[in-house]
Amino acid sequence: MLYEAVRLALQAILRNMFRSFLTVLGIVIGVAAVIAMVTVGQGSTDQVEADVSTLGTNLLMIRPGQPSQGPGSGVGGTAASLTLKDVDAIEEQIGSVLVATPSNSRAMTVIFGNVNYSTTVTGTDTRFLTARDWPLSSGRAFYESELRTGSSACILGSTVREKLFGSSDPLGASIRLKQISCRVIGTLEAKGASSFGTDQDDIVLIPIRAFQRRIAGNQDVSLIFASIRNGISTDKAKADIERLMRERRRIGPFEEDDFNVFDMKQISSMLTGITSVLTGLLSAVAAVSLLVGGIGIMNIMLVSVTERTREIGIRLAVGATEGQVLLQFLVESIVLSVIGGLIGIVLGLGLGLLGSRLLSIPFAPNPALVLAAFVFSAMVGIVFGYFPARRAARMDPIEALRHQ
Repeated sequence: MLYEAVRLALQAILRNMFRSFLTVLGIVIGVAAVIAMVTVGQGSTDQVEADVSTLGTNLLMIRPGQPSQGPGSGVGGTAASLTLKDVDAIEEQIGSVLVATPSNSRAMTVIFGNVNYSTTVTGTDTRFLTARDWPLSSGRAFYESELRTGSSACILGSTVREKLFGSSDPLGASIRLKQISCRVIGTLEAKGASSFGTDQDDIVLIPIRAFQRRIAGNQDVSLIFASIRNGISTDKAKADIERLMRERRRIGPFEEDDFNVFDMKQISSMLTGITSVLTGLLSAVAAVSLLVGGIGIMNIMLVSVTERTREIGIRLAVGATEGQVLLQFLVESIVLSVIGGLIGIVLGLGLGLLGSRLLSIPFAPNPALVLAAFVFSAMVGIVFGYFPARRAARMDPIEALRHQ
């Protein structure tokens, strides 16, 4: 019986192919838009998480100044700077910290031959490579003697290496930072752009003491990176670091911190949260077309019932029950919406793939969403097809046969 109802439904749909297509267009657009939006949104979320992970795994950042909402905040005017002793104390006294490393940065022009290039010069030590999970592509890291004496050795990011040396090997060459001659001892592997759009590879690393003495002219440390051991909560490590820093900076029980410990996971949560909200809003707007499509199906089914009044009357007159007539028209409505749902799923996945390629983000389809879209499209057919089907089933066969 069900097979026969599906066969009759397909025949009725094919008799009015163009009208059937226009009927399911709302379902197609709604399902496709929701799937495409969520797929692109999930891909954006995955890309944000991947970008944040390139900054370092389980990473905390310690800055002087009042606690802020982001890692790019300025240093408080009255807050004491951090020191190299703070770096050592965090690594030695906080058991959850794998390594702690100092970082001072300044925009400078680097020169090699007749090529001048503006980049970021960062004073740090070898632990920076571990904290930032940043391996070398060639050469070596700083020797302990170079760090201790503040030798003019440098490690180049891939962007700087390409700008200054092209395809040539930079190892052993000397570049100039202001009046400082710096020998290239290594190059970093490429990391690409961060979540904030900055090129992480546009960097030159030099020993922190060389930076302090020959560039900054002081012993300050502007930023400390602390990499947390695997399996240990960054929240616990953050609390331990805050407690230690309060002790070292002699902050009283009722005084506010004059430093900020920022968890990189907070950046990820903030950015993915924004992405999720935007995806949800856009998907909700797109889902309205599903309602429009359902109303369209109901309208067309009502028209179909009116056009086929004599057919309904004949079926009832020869013994068809109300339930059989109800099933026939209900199945026709469901088949229409399911066809629209299937077309919408294929179209939505195609648009999601296209959007992912254009935005250079991962293609992240959600199988559960695809299944939900299919089920929902069938439910639209049931809900909006029931009233026209019931109207057809309750027709008086004699009145129906009189219909011209």
